[in-house]
Amino acid sequence: MTVDVEDYFQVSAFEGHIRREQWDGLPCRVEANVERILALFDAHGIHATFFTLGWIAERYPDMVRRIVAAGHELASHGYAHVRVTELDEAGFRADVTRTKALLEDIGGTPIHGYRAPSYSIGARNLWALRVLEETGHRYSSSIYPIRHDLYGMPEAPRFCFLPEVCEQLLEVPITTVAFGARKMPCGGGGYFRLFPYAYSRWALRHVNRRDRQSAVFYFHPWEIDPAQPVQRNLGLKTRVRHYLNLHRTEQRLRRLATDFRWSRMDAIFLSARDEVDGAHA
Repeated sequence: MTVDVEDYFQVSAFEGHIRREQWDGLPCRVEANVERILALFDAHGIHATFFTLGWIAERYPDMVRRIVAAGHELASHGYAHVRVTELDEAGFRADVTRTKALLEDIGGTPIHGYRAPSYSIGARNLWALRVLEETGHRYSSSIYPIRHDLYGMPEAPRFCFLPEVCEQLLEVPITTVAFGARKMPCGGGGYFRLFPYAYSRWALRHVNRRDRQSAVFYFHPWEIDPAQPVQRNLGLKTRVRHYLNLHRTEQRLRRLATDFRWSRMDAIFLSARDEVDGAHA
């Protein structure tokens, strides 16, 4: 179970409508939404991974500490939700180094994981995974192995793999379900709000039972907040993607919490890797 900790005005779809210089002047809702998520997880005994923006952590350090104190994994989502496709190698290295140090200082815990904003690592910038390894990260969850108009690497493996550009860093893709040769999304986000809950439950069970793999699920704090400020002058596609079924998300998450057992990324993927490495030592 993973949460991408960013506020409603920081999504990539709003980049043409809300400038980063405006962020500090907008009403933040992330802290209250994260508190609701922490309460939901506590009620169901869930420990999760929170991929957190450095920009958010700087402004809400107590929230970050509450995440860690509740037994969740703190991980990096970059500093200010800049897509990796907009950065060169030096800029990316500076971004992830800065964010890792910031989160470790605030949270008081090592940062092992990273998730690229808008899954913006793919076939054309796999060098970013090497940079993550060189900066001390142990895993990434930045590749979505689907075809999408904004992101995706459909030729990537569906499950955890060691990229060719890395020696140790694992890539843990968002979960998909196979329909013949086609991969269909079932790992959360807008698809969780678009499709009926029955589809998500069926697909995740299929991955568990047929593929015998753990599923990686994600959502954002703003997705449980139907009362968030509504942005004007958005295109139809953007409006639908962002606002569709926000009023249903929290209840669906409660069903998801009951229907499956969930844990942190490091506990599932890094622990298994460490056990294998220890057995080979």
